[in-house]
Parts: sequence; structure tokens; C-alpha cells
Amino acid sequence: QLKDEYNVATLSRGYKRKTKGFAIANDQTTALEIGDEPMQFHQKFPDIVVAVGEERIVAIPQILFQRPETAVIVLDDAFQHRSVSAGLNIMLTEYNNLYTRDFLFPMGDLRDIKSSSKRAQIIIVTKCDDNLTKEKSNKIIKEINPNKYQTIYFTNIAYGTPYHLYHNRSIKIDSTLDVLLICGIANPLPIKKYLNKQVHSFDMLRYPDHHIFTIADLNDIKKNFKKIASQNKIILTTEKDAVRLEKFRNELLDYPIYVIPIKHQFLFDSASDFVNQLKSYINSYNQ
Repeated sequence: QLKDEYNVATLSRGYKRKTKGFAIANDQTTALEIGDEPMQFHQKFPDIVVAVGEERIVAIPQILFQRPETAVIVLDDAFQHRSVSAGLNIMLTEYNNLYTRDFLFPMGDLRDIKSSSKRAQIIIVTKCDDNLTKEKSNKIIKEINPNKYQTIYFTNIAYGTPYHLYHNRSIKIDSTLDVLLICGIANPLPIKKYLNKQVHSFDMLRYPDHHIFTIADLNDIKKNFKKIASQNKIILTTEKDAVRLEKFRNELLDYPIYVIPIKHQFLFDSASDFVNQLKSYINSYNQ
């Protein structure tokens, strides 16, 4: 939404990468070097700067030194890191696991106290039901009880047409298809619900979030795919998992292994309001 008007960089910690320190992704970069999510950013948006660094307060000056044209830096998953005072804070909370009903880790999923939500100018309720009504959304807004300076948006997940991990072809998801789902993400429930409605059957090999696939995992994938007694079957994985499976190109090249793309849709025709709020902040800062 921003890259066509501003020089944008993203900055992540690079969770579970095999390297340390500051790095900017290039054409030779792998997921092991920068982490799976930054690698996904780099592949999906090759025209923006994708940087990693454990200490954001150290990494930001390095971005500006190496890419002085940078106008906007998007800090990925940094709301609870106070060493950098961001000008605009966007906080996400899941529709089925609202932070108002959650607890601090390890009892729950929260990584900061609930009152920290007041630091956010934007709160996005994610993974909403497709049929979310205004009445239900208003109840959630009432529960969150935002301050006057806070705006709440609602989004849901939209899945695109799966594309082959190694070849330039795609496939239609329909009720004739049998699927082996390879999934190493934190919450696979949305994609499971989607496949339950769309395909004939699916089995899932579930791995921990950010899992680094091994030869043993590769053999399990092949073995379980072979077990599916169907002529119309595929292996399906997420975009985040795909960047960690690319290293098995030679072993999986001849398999029907597809990646299902994902995007977030703003409900109640609010996408333009969200984008305008971002741009308004950036433009006012630059004046």
C-alpha cells in the first residue's frame, strides 16, 4: 500500500535464523540467513528493503546509513519492544482470541500487559468471520473501549489460487481434490476451516511455528503423500512454510507441491480509510 509512493523498509528480528547481527536481504539470501517471515516479505515484495537485526535501535541507523533514501520503516512484531518509540503503532488482536479476554504468557498469548493497548493508534481485529455483522463488530468495539485517538478495523483472511512451489503453474482448489497439508504456523485453524469447505479431503502434517524442515520431515511428507489413495491429490503448504521447503527443490521438484497465497481483507469497506490514515501520518511527519 505504501511502496509506490514512499521508499519503504521492513525491519524484523529474524526469528530462528542461523545468523546474527544486521543484514539486508539480497538475491542470494535464504530463509536460514534472515528467517522465514522476512524471506517471505523479500520474495513477495522484492522492490522494498527487507532488513533483520536483533536490536532494532541499532538496526534502524544501519538501514538509514545503507539506504539513505528510506522514508518509512515498518517494524515487524515490535509493539512490545520499548527501546524504539514508533510514531504510529498498529496492534493486532484475533477475533476468536481478543486480547481483552486473554492472559499474559505463559498462561495466555499476551506478550505485554493489556493496558499497553492504549499505546496503539490503530487496533485491527483479525481473522474475523466472513459474515461478521455490524452489530457484532460494535459489540467488540464496546468491549475494547477505545480512546478517542484510536481507530478499530476488522479484517478477514482471503486465500488465493495455489501456485506450484517450483514450476510456473497453478491449480484450482475444488471438491475433487485430496490434499496433504504441510503446516508449520502458529494457528492453522483458518486454513483447516477453509479446506474443510473446499476440498474432498485433507490430511495435515503439523509442525511447530517457524519449524526448520529436515530430511526426516521430507521423508515423512513423501510417505504420507504416497498413502493418499487418490489420483487427484496434491501437497499444499503456506507461504511461510514454502520458504523453508525451497531447499528441497531437487527432492520435491517432480511432486505436485503447491503454495496457497494469503491476504487480509478489510471489512465494511474500510481499506481506504486504513491506508489514508497511514499516509496521513507519514505526510504530516515529513512536512
